[in-house]
Amino acid sequence: MIFLENIWLILFVVWGLPLGYYRSRFRKIVYQTDKWTINIKPVFIKEIKGLVGNIYPDNNRYRKFRNFYRVYLLIYLILFLFYISFNSSSSIFTMNSMNRIEVGSLLPSFTLRDQNGHEFDINSVLRKKNLVIYFYPKDDRPGCTKEACSFRDQYEIFREADAIIIGISSDDVESHKRFAEKYRLTYTLLSDEGNKARKLFGVPSNLFGLIGGRVTYVVNKQGIVVHIFNSQIQAEKHIEESIKALKYLGGII
Repeated sequence: MIFLENIWLILFVVWGLPLGYYRSRFRKIVYQTDKWTINIKPVFIKEIKGLVGNIYPDNNRYRKFRNFYRVYLLIYLILFLFYISFNSSSSIFTMNSMNRIEVGSLLPSFTLRDQNGHEFDINSVLRKKNLVIYFYPKDDRPGCTKEACSFRDQYEIFREADAIIIGISSDDVESHKRFAEKYRLTYTLLSDEGNKARKLFGVPSNLFGLIGGRVTYVVNKQGIVVHIFNSQIQAEKHIEESIKALKYLGGII
């Protein structure tokens, strides 16, 4: 578990181990010397020009290693961004822990507009039906479409469990309407412009807040959250997890 929680840090550190060696080789090629002292000299302009430009167009050794070094540094940067992103996401989630919805929490009240532009008050269904409320990043994105269509395909199972499916994202009403019509979605989509509901629930974001989190909440007829599933990548597993939670409640035989 600890390994998985720190996977991006581990990959970043391991990938960066040979950085000193690669940089030393590149500096020697750029400054055309075999002396190790080039690594401690405070000269950088030619090194930068050699990396982003093509200072020795006829030197095949230089061009090959420069291209390799570029790819290496690009991957190193990507790993760093992933590490920072997931770490900051986790920190934000921790800072908001006093406000976030957890298993055992009572579902808070909120009102948002649905795909038809009508006001939807959660209290109109709360404590009357089981609820499956799922937050997703954006309409018509590949993962979001798979998730939405999987909920649609299993709609009868949720209906038999006396459960209502509610999807929430920051897209506007018009986007939700197009999305619902395009994929024949048979359940409610709510427009959370301004991310008020997302903040109310404490749903985390990824990539410096650029991508909204993908989190599903299962709520029983007492208005209590009984299950939470959080996964950005495993979009379709949100349906599987919701059905398992409803089975536990006795809503599905």
